[in-house]
This record gives sequence, structure tokens and C-alpha cells, in this order.
Amino acid sequence: MNQKENHDLPVYRLLTGPDNADFCRRVSEMLNNGYQLYGSPSVTYDPEKKTVIAAQAVIRVADTKAFLNLPE
Repeated sequence: MNQKENHDLPVYRLLTGPDNADFCRRVSEMLNNGYQLYGSPSVTYDPEKKTVIAAQAVIRVADTKAFLNLPE
């Protein structure tokens, strides 16, 4: 991924979905693309689908500083 593509990505993302291997792969992919975990994961149970739903926030730290005009 080049620098321009990095800046086209959002600074903050909230990943959600069933707590399974696919969700873990999505979080890992974000970490490989320069994001860092933000806060703790959260889970809830969907009784209609009878499945656990997970959520994990991730942020791009370098882009966050530029976005907020913070000194390096």
C-alpha cells in the first residue's frame, strides 16, 4: 500500500462481526496495514442469530497526529 492510499483510509475504524476466524483475520489485516488497537474489544450476544458479536476499534496513530495538527 502506498502513502497516498494510506491517507485515503479513515483514521478511526470500528470493526464488528461474529466472533470467529474471519473477524480475527480482519483485525490482523488492519494491524498489518498500520493501524493500532484502540481500547479493549467488546462482545455481545445476538439471541436471534445465536452468535457472539465482537467489536474492536483501531486507529492510525501517525495519521491521527496530522489530522489533529499535533506536534511530532
